[in-house]
Amino acid sequence: MGRNMSDATSLLAARLSDAGLSPTRDHPLGPLSTYRVGGSAAVFVEVVDESALQRVATAVVGSDVEVLVVGRGSNLLVGQGGFDGLAVQLGEGFGRVELDLDAAVVTAGGAASLPMVARRTAAAGLSGFEWAVGVPGSIGGAVRMNAGGHGSDMAASLRSVRVLDLATGEAGDVPADSLDLSYRHSSVLPSQVVVEATLGLRHGDVAASESKISQIVRWRREHQPGGANAGSVFTNPEGDSAGRLIDLAGCKGLRIGSAVVSEKHANFIQVDPGGSADDVLALMAEVQRRVMDHCGVELAVETRLVGARSAR
Repeated sequence: MGRNMSDATSLLAARLSDAGLSPTRDHPLGPLSTYRVGGSAAVFVEVVDESALQRVATAVVGSDVEVLVVGRGSNLLVGQGGFDGLAVQLGEGFGRVELDLDAAVVTAGGAASLPMVARRTAAAGLSGFEWAVGVPGSIGGAVRMNAGGHGSDMAASLRSVRVLDLATGEAGDVPADSLDLSYRHSSVLPSQVVVEATLGLRHGDVAASESKISQIVRWRREHQPGGANAGSVFTNPEGDSAGRLIDLAGCKGLRIGSAVVSEKHANFIQVDPGGSADDVLALMAEVQRRVMDHCGVELAVETRLVGARSAR
């Protein structure tokens, strides 16, 4: 069923069309996320290059319409009621990767796949980004949440980013030390699009890097579930593991409707085909409640929630 858009959103859609873009209305967001569930965006547009992104910003400025930047959707849950604003996704033009082998520097577009960047840099003899092969996200999303795994994160190699703020139209380069990078956090705003990121790596040994990548892939297959999920649901409390606490609270295999806590890794929630985002949210809340009751720890949600709220 189509949504009734606000006057501001309808006007924005018209502005985007006038700017030569191709916005769509009531666009399903579930297929753009790894959960594959959830509602629609009132307006959606895919941009092919930075010029098109700048035209989106020109249309958005002053509109008071909320903007959602959608990457590879690997850390995103959209509520069943959908998103009442503009969803923007970067096209293939933002997936470029350039390697400066002499300087061991990598420039990657915001839509570039983390596993792809990990494999390309390893094959080129650059070390320090192997960990990213196990994170099915984009460079832009990884910067936004300072993604990490296997003993490293984006902060370890990030030098700078180029961002464009859709709320102000301003674009510029920002050094990594100005991004307030910490565990699963950065100061990148929801309205800011990471156009590209510059990484500083190390010269290494191709065989060693590719062996490390193989080990990470094997570990992931052995310890993490497949299917429709969005990776770790909750951030790890300091000095502890969210998965361990969820297991202690007896939540492995816990099901609400179409959503279930993975038997393989307790900090993953899987959704049945054709399932409901509301079931995922309800299960998140129940896991939080049980962990608090059993362990006295309040788990914080790592998943980005859009058009939905966690219970705590």
